[in-house]
Amino acid sequence: MRFTTRPTLQGTFGMVSSTHWLASQSAMAVLESGGNAYDAAVAGAFVLHVVEPHLNGPAGEAPILLAPAGGEVRVLCGQGVAPAGASVAHYRGLGLDLVPGTGPLAAAVPGAFDAWLLLLRDHGTRALDEVLAYAIGYAEHGHAPVEGVGATVETVRDLFTTEWTSSAEVYLPGGRAPGPGRLLRNPALAATWKRLLAETAGAAGREARIDAAREVWRTGFIAEALVRQAGRPTLDTSGERHTGTLTAADLAAWSASYETPATYDWNGWTVCKAGPWSQGPVLLQQLALLPEELPAHDSADYLHLLIEGCKLAMADREAWYGDAAEVPLADLLSAEYNAERRRLIGERAALELRPGSPGGRTPRLGAHARRAAAHGAEPTGPGVGEPTVAKPPTSPVPGEPVVAGDGGTRGDTCHLDVVDRWGNMVAATPSGGWLQSNPVVPELGFPLGTRLQMAWPAEGLPNSLTPGRRPRTTLSPSIALRDGVPVLAFGTPGGDQQDQWQLHFLLALARRPAVRGGLDLQGAVDAPNWHTDGIVGSFYPRGMLPGSVTVESRTDPATVAELRRRGHRVTVGGPWSEGRLCAVARDPLTGILSAAANPRGMQGYAVGR
Repeated sequence: MRFTTRPTLQGTFGMVSSTHWLASQSAMAVLESGGNAYDAAVAGAFVLHVVEPHLNGPAGEAPILLAPAGGEVRVLCGQGVAPAGASVAHYRGLGLDLVPGTGPLAAAVPGAFDAWLLLLRDHGTRALDEVLAYAIGYAEHGHAPVEGVGATVETVRDLFTTEWTSSAEVYLPGGRAPGPGRLLRNPALAATWKRLLAETAGAAGREARIDAAREVWRTGFIAEALVRQAGRPTLDTSGERHTGTLTAADLAAWSASYETPATYDWNGWTVCKAGPWSQGPVLLQQLALLPEELPAHDSADYLHLLIEGCKLAMADREAWYGDAAEVPLADLLSAEYNAERRRLIGERAALELRPGSPGGRTPRLGAHARRAAAHGAEPTGPGVGEPTVAKPPTSPVPGEPVVAGDGGTRGDTCHLDVVDRWGNMVAATPSGGWLQSNPVVPELGFPLGTRLQMAWPAEGLPNSLTPGRRPRTTLSPSIALRDGVPVLAFGTPGGDQQDQWQLHFLLALARRPAVRGGLDLQGAVDAPNWHTDGIVGSFYPRGMLPGSVTVESRTDPATVAELRRRGHRVTVGGPWSEGRLCAVARDPLTGILSAAANPRGMQGYAVGR
């Protein structure tokens, strides 16, 4: 018998897994009241805005994968675009060679709110006020905050009290950061959603009310407040005060949209991801790079293979992915290209950035990426190997966003998966709009996002900062099929680590024996994980640590020693420091539903029956 931190939940009614227990339970309550997976996901997502405000917000982003029962998997793009004024020339004219990591200059058109409401309108069954009730209740009456909220606020205390004073009003009431034994309230956020409901109450029907709410976001009081905030000079990571580029016209012109997923078939699985405006196809490329026969699981040969494959795929991400140019995805996933790339994986760890030439094309790397690859720091500073949610501001690790100013902290992300008794399935990775990204908009109770920091203010690159184009995001939810039928929804927070941790999870799941007749989700979630920082980071200041690998201390010491012998610069982190995976599954033959959640960080939970 294998022991896990928790059981893999099984049932037939519904399953939810998310990075916070209140979001999971709120989503489950919607299922219990007769709602479907999409109703539940929307309710859970708005609760995540309240209870994980250091990890996501309504003005952030939310790539969503959905698999309607009997239908095709679709991507719902909740990643907003660069405003019309966000040109390379504008940022260069301000003397900037990177988009700041904080402040209104880093704000794309907000995407999360519209994506969630579009999902509710097109695929849900519940009324808008029903799904918002849980978030309104926690914002108005308070919730017991997780330790990460208070720890994050403390790192930016000076910034809040001296510069971002609207944020201090919400997150430093009476000068005290949120902490155990005290309820955290956000009355401004509750008032925003209550006013939204009041202004749309006269709409004729469920769908009409949802569309009316989307219009209020785009052109009503919410849009007006967001534009006012973008126009306020704000201290950002450049050390200067800047105004943003977001306008009323930008907000009015954008809406979430549906797309066909990128897919790859591997060993009977079909893995579905968002397109190369995200890093999602990195997981597909990593699968394509695998040989037919894999070494023993968690052996040095196995980890070396995965680490080196990850670095090759991530190098291609840097050279080819983005929304500002056509991406040769078919060539990047072709058998011929990956056979050629696989031959680059040798006995020793590669320390350089090695993008490929799909179809004979010349890779396009910007000057900053080339410098980062050539002058990467040694992975010896503090923070390497610590949990994603706990890295201090001095960490050189490039994998997650850094927020700095008078204080500093790291941003992160949430995840949410739901499957219902009818077989509807959804996976979403909401992020951005963190409390430490921009000042709280006083009239609304939440801040703007900072996703533009992921685009390069340089011309001619696939991920160049381009008005009307999406910055390449790290957000990367997944849905997997067997024999053409959706069976698994999964994902994780973690910036550049998301598709590294998901690869390890998927391979662990595929190679583990069944438990109680189903997938051993919890065993795969619990399995010791790893990540490499030998890639160009997606977040300010866009660094790279050549050869760096971080493993959990539960990894076999002999494996660690062998990786070091091969030239990997290994840091051994805590025993539970890598990954924050969530997953739900459905067996199409029996109708049995399953769920598991990550024990790391002590706040993710799965619920179901």
